[in-house]
Amino acid sequence: MGQRLICCLDAPSALQPPLLLPVRRKLLLLCIMLFLWLYMFYSCAGSCASVPGLAARPAAGSLQVLSKLLRRAPSGGAKGLAGSAAASPSELREEQSAAPDPTSPISSFFNGSGTKKLPQAIIIGVKKGGTRALLEFLRVHPDIRAVGAEPHFFDRNYEQGFAWYRDLMPRTLDGQITMEKTPSYFVTKEAPARISAMSKGTKLIVVVRDPVTRAISDYTQTLSKKPDIPTFESLTFKNRTTGLIDTSWSAIQIGIYAKHLENWLLYFPIGQILFVSGERLISDPAGELGRVQDFLGLKRIITDKHFYFNKTKGFPCLKKAEGSSKPHCLGKTKGRTHPSIDREVVQRLREFYRPFNMKFYQMTGHDFGWD
Repeated sequence: MGQRLICCLDAPSALQPPLLLPVRRKLLLLCIMLFLWLYMFYSCAGSCASVPGLAARPAAGSLQVLSKLLRRAPSGGAKGLAGSAAASPSELREEQSAAPDPTSPISSFFNGSGTKKLPQAIIIGVKKGGTRALLEFLRVHPDIRAVGAEPHFFDRNYEQGFAWYRDLMPRTLDGQITMEKTPSYFVTKEAPARISAMSKGTKLIVVVRDPVTRAISDYTQTLSKKPDIPTFESLTFKNRTTGLIDTSWSAIQIGIYAKHLENWLLYFPIGQILFVSGERLISDPAGELGRVQDFLGLKRIITDKHFYFNKTKGFPCLKKAEGSSKPHCLGKTKGRTHPSIDREVVQRLREFYRPFNMKFYQMTGHDFGWD
């Protein structure tokens, strides 16, 4: 009897290992799965840092940015945020460095793929030179992110502040270049000093074109909007009899490239400005785009294979536009048929522009062959 009792009392202990074994296996399996999940998550995120470091970086950066905004606030949180629009470019760069690292995949995931930055390169001119075509071609490059519309910040909206300007920019990742184009900057007296104040290292691109052809194209655009304007010939001359050219007319004034360039060279070295031929942008788009990519320090990705010539338009189009698998040509407002202009007027304009063209060739070290 005593032996049976002992056996009964010992029975649970004898059964214990088989009962606990499945539980331990399940716990071990759960731990392994959790470990694998964490490993896969951080491997996909591309992070080699520890978990606390990863968690702390965005929080610390956000607090630093917030503290800067609050310090600028004269009174009240709303006023502080509004006051950030008056931040200087250097303050904005400090905020960018304090913000979450845009190169971190985790940061990119949470902040919407990259950060907004002030542009490192700007197409500053010229109107009717081919700036829209150049920008559309450049946007094919994966390392270029550009604003579609013209911001007109340095000529019309400068009082809005650099924070407002930066907010217009697309988000970029490390290694990508932020760009914008506003052709009127080239002829705006204040623009060079203002861009220099933003960053002395800004790279500038100017698309230039035969000034006579450019003036006619400019007039054609205005004519399409205002059919009742005077003829090209009557607007060109102050006095048709004496042949005195009216340089106050913007269509004529813009084409005096040498005069406008002198203003830019007060703030930027000539090597920091790239001059793109509007004519070669049509005849050899890949060649001109190659020069631009070199100037921006980018790999030559845009080549001949990206273009086809549209005989109807009379200029090259993209086989595949940015974010699309379909061919893309510029809109119907581009490539308008020019009105017929009196040959004597054209000849007089060529004589007028010749000395300015020669000076421009000397300043840039490049003969564009307009004469």
